[in-house]
Amino acid sequence: MIHVLVLCTHNSSRSQMAEGLIRALGQGQITVESAGSAPSRVNPFAIEAMQLRGIDISGHTSKSLTQFLSQPFDYVITVCDDAAETCPLFPGKATRIHWSFPDPSAVQGSDADKLAAFVRVRDGLEEKIQGWLNETLTISQ
Repeated sequence: MIHVLVLCTHNSSRSQMAEGLIRALGQGQITVESAGSAPSRVNPFAIEAMQLRGIDISGHTSKSLTQFLSQPFDYVITVCDDAAETCPLFPGKATRIHWSFPDPSAVQGSDADKLAAFVRVRDGLEEKIQGWLNETLTISQ
């Protein structure tokens, strides 16, 4: 089993969507958590964007990365630049991966504009995750 931690500053959007995608696409071979350096709450647009993809993250909660510091992870993935800069070193053999995605919650405009931004980030995350999983699951078998 591969253990993954996804980090973003507020653990409200990008990391939550990445957690849901990794769990759904990981073929039961990956355990995944997400956390943030300044956790807040799961953004309703992230929940809606994932529901449109058929993945339910409505039960997710925003968590602090400090609760995971003593746990060993195979991979620590940061999905925002701030988290990449402030992420502490994790014990053990964790491989760090950084994927820079814009913050969809920063988009101004109508609800449709905001949801569209979340869908774009979700789709970008899925593309990155699928490529990473194709490589990682092949290597680990």
